[in-house]
Amino acid sequence: MSETVRPLMLDLVAHVADGPRPYAEVMDAWRTNCPRLTVWEDAVDAGLVSLRDGFVSATPAGVAALRSRRGPG
Repeated sequence: MSETVRPLMLDLVAHVADGPRPYAEVMDAWRTNCPRLTVWEDAVDAGLVSLRDGFVSATPAGVAALRSRRGPG
């Protein structure tokens, strides 16, 4: 990924990395009314998470970004 991934976006990816979570659950945890804090929208736009059939999952790019943050291991 050519851009710097913000830590909150990676926190969102980590939240769904173990398995798909219901969209409503993710929105309860990650929705914000602050127009300057767009973690969900930015993560979707960056291709780090995806929404399918009402469930949010980490994409392969999201998992790779998460592994990159954690370092080798």
